[in-house]
Amino acid sequence: MIEYTERCPGFIGSTENYEQAEFVIVGAPMDLTVSYRPGTRQGPHAIRQASHGLEEYSVDLDRELANYSYYDAGDVVLPFGAVKENLRRISLVTAGILSDGKVPMVLGGEHLISCAVIKEVAGKHPGLAVIHFDAHADLRDEFIGEHFSHATVMRRAVETIGGKNLYQFGIRSGTRDEFEFARSNTNTYIDRVVEPLVENLPRLKGRPVYVSLDIDVVDPSYAPGTGTPEPGGCSAREIIKAVHLLGELDIVGFDLVEVSPLYDPSERTALLAAKLIREAIMSYGGAKS
Repeated sequence: MIEYTERCPGFIGSTENYEQAEFVIVGAPMDLTVSYRPGTRQGPHAIRQASHGLEEYSVDLDRELANYSYYDAGDVVLPFGAVKENLRRISLVTAGILSDGKVPMVLGGEHLISCAVIKEVAGKHPGLAVIHFDAHADLRDEFIGEHFSHATVMRRAVETIGGKNLYQFGIRSGTRDEFEFARSNTNTYIDRVVEPLVENLPRLKGRPVYVSLDIDVVDPSYAPGTGTPEPGGCSAREIIKAVHLLGELDIVGFDLVEVSPLYDPSERTALLAAKLIREAIMSYGGAKS
């Protein structure tokens, strides 16, 4: 058992053999700085539960989950109300996964969890690039006086990896200051997802890449179960295509955040998130011989 985690019903097809796993799925049910509608701490459970409604075969990839090795470590045990302690525990769990030579796949929880994960992955993989799919720029230096918020997470990432190593896709919301910062410091693409991703793949090949996917990059007509929905996003098919395209890169870490099932009784947001995790495993992993 990884320190600070507790096991729970796992993602569909996950192995019980930690040592042989290439990926380690771990939930980070942190929900402390969400600025509009709370509920993301229920995201990891909803994603896992929805995964069991999916087939283990991907018709897009013509691959089977059974040919990939991934372990579900359960959720990080997080004390409610303690932001810095939450981040410390997520960092420790991530560091443990990385030290064992495995790839972390983290289920949020709010987007601030990425701050802790990215910092650990960057320490393990010098020259890290971060690909960020989101409706929101998340580049504020502070939000209501707080430097650690789901609205500041990519600004904190820039401090870790450098702005020119951040690639943002699907962004369609933020302050004027955030967009000015983005134009001067990062690689940010407004509204579009697939086309600019294709354009950037050649410059990202050969580098370690971390992927942070906020489910609200998708239009709320496809994914209403999120805390800060923003109309005008990409389709479910587009974000699935983007996940597939990243299979051309060296993905060394992945998170999917901001699923808030309370606002989606249809469960289609969690189902989409589970499908994205399924497709990511088969796109980024090496099939067992």
